[in-house]
Amino acid sequence: MSIDARPASEHPVPAHLAALDDPHAWLEDVEGKDALAWVGERNAHAAEAIESRPGFAATRESIREVLDSPDKIPHVVRRGEWLYNFWTDAEHPRGLWRRTSLESYRTTDPEWQVLIDVDALNAAEGEDWVWHGANVLRPEYRRTLVALSHGGSDADVTRELDLDTLTWVDPADGGFFRPEAKGSLGWIDEDTVFVATDTGPGSLTDSGYPRTVRRWRRGTPLESAELVYEGVATDLAVSASHDHTPGFERDFVARALEFYAAEEYVLRPDGELVRIDVPTSAEIGVHREWLTIELREDWAPVPDGETYPAGSLLATVLEDFLAGDRRVTPLFTPTPTTSLAGGTWTRHHLVITVLDDVKHRPVVLTPPVPAVVGAPWARGELPGVSPMGTIAVGAVDRVDSDEVWLIQTDFLTPSTLSLVDVAAGTEPEPLKSAPAFFDAEGLEITQHFATSADGTRVPYFQVGPTAGSGDSAGSDDPARDADTATSSGPAPTLLYGYGGFEISLTPSYPGGLGRAWLERGGTYVLANIR
Repeated sequence: MSIDARPASEHPVPAHLAALDDPHAWLEDVEGKDALAWVGERNAHAAEAIESRPGFAATRESIREVLDSPDKIPHVVRRGEWLYNFWTDAEHPRGLWRRTSLESYRTTDPEWQVLIDVDALNAAEGEDWVWHGANVLRPEYRRTLVALSHGGSDADVTRELDLDTLTWVDPADGGFFRPEAKGSLGWIDEDTVFVATDTGPGSLTDSGYPRTVRRWRRGTPLESAELVYEGVATDLAVSASHDHTPGFERDFVARALEFYAAEEYVLRPDGELVRIDVPTSAEIGVHREWLTIELREDWAPVPDGETYPAGSLLATVLEDFLAGDRRVTPLFTPTPTTSLAGGTWTRHHLVITVLDDVKHRPVVLTPPVPAVVGAPWARGELPGVSPMGTIAVGAVDRVDSDEVWLIQTDFLTPSTLSLVDVAAGTEPEPLKSAPAFFDAEGLEITQHFATSADGTRVPYFQVGPTAGSGDSAGSDDPARDADTATSSGPAPTLLYGYGGFEISLTPSYPGGLGRAWLERGGTYVLANIR
């Protein structure tokens, strides 16, 4: 594509660009009339070239069929005996919040009880609510706090719903209601919540998020709620939460300093705040006795002691750490080819996911009993995991279950949701699977490495015809080549790569690309970064 090289004087140039010695500086005015007109011309030219190709209309409709498919996995979370799901489709664009039993969920057509129909709620109230989530109260699971926003804005309201009667609990009858603002409402017990919201002058940070968090008791005015913590105006936000784990009930306060930096505190029953003294860039997790610390920067917990590199996952006993004991147990230390992708606790185990040359590898860690810093953690594997796929592992109920939800997919296999009993070590029980949108017969996934000038090996994935499955091809028509090419010779190839925001590209099922490219013999390469 050539760039219009007309003299810059023919185009008005904003003052801040006029000093640039560049005849194309006018294109930097991205919202300027001339720049937008040029973009429109180029887009029209490209659209005409693409749409005039033979088979374009059929390919477009085939891809649209994939994108518009209503067949998807209804992912769930367990709360008590119920599995909850939020579902959207063409008939319910704003969504249904519903629940079913595990027994029913195992069937091909589960029986769902609809709790909230957001579209029907909008029609009844004359609103444009968008779902922001629900917080069901343990251990009875009879009440929930529902967050709804106008049109999907960051600001939302929180309302209390009775799950027995499926009716809103009227604030006049003591129901919790948080007016529209950026903030949150979270259960402590059936009659008490933590609230972080706009309560008037001085209650918000410069970013417009809550600066104060309060303990609010049922039946009392929000304005009289007890102040628990107050940040400063330059903070990003503050919040509080309650741990409902039997025998480990406790409260936490979080002070977000910026997007990737926060201070975390334990809030004692007497109101004392005890800082969890880790780097503000670290991400912490608390489960029963244990504190886990994921590092974003190098850190030596003990002065003049061992320094753990950024990317490490450390564990210690929470109460010992709060008392000043800085000993830790390293659970994961990164290498040039490995990084930590995530982790989830079950009742007795910690399942972490390691990216090893950008391939997911789950590891089951079992802490020592009793909880002692320095004692070894047992290590095991999660069965039934694809070596070339992408996985996501989430606890079914970290308080009282050792089961996890396992989601798996790769370039040739649609997403599958399975149930795995980590303690038993049994094979995954497949529950749901997304549909296949293209014929993967004769296709294979391989991984290769490009070596940089400094010797660094950078991985990439290749998806295409199995070697030797046909004649290689190469011409000036990539669309025709893609009908006959194989990995045994030159082949038309789509190359995609991305790197940013700490995101690593991993295999995923490309329904549209599979139909339009892979199924016709094309090759797809997903490039990773250093």
